[in-house]
Amino acid sequence: MKLIVAIVQDEQSNELIGILTDNGYRVTKLATTGGFLKAGNTTLMIGVEKDKVEHVLEIIEEECKTQKKTVTSPSPAAGSTGVYVPYPVEVKVGGATIFVLDVDKYIKI
Repeated sequence: MKLIVAIVQDEQSNELIGILTDNGYRVTKLATTGGFLKAGNTTLMIGVEKDKVEHVLEIIEEECKTQKKTVTSPSPAAGSTGVYVPYPVEVKVGGATIFVLDVDKYIKI
C-alpha cells in the first residue's frame, strides 16, 4: 500500500477530488497554506494499492495544470528603512507537489 500526498491549489482541488472519488479513490482533504505566496492550497492524502499509484498520478497531472500569475511582492524602497513598495512578480501557480510514501500498516476501524 502507498500513501500519495498531493499539494494542489484550492481552485483546482474540488474538481480533482470529484474525479478521484468518481474513480473509486478515497481522499482526505486538509486545508493548508503555501509558504512562498502565503496563499491557500489543499493537501490531499490518498491511500492506494501499489498498482493504482500511476493512475492516480495521471489524474492529478491532467487536472492540475500550471499557469503564470502576476503577484505583488513587497520590497524595501531604496534608501529607506521600514518602507515597502509593492513590486509585481510573475510566478507559476497551479500544478501539484506530490509525495508517494510506503505504508507499513493500514487499519480501518
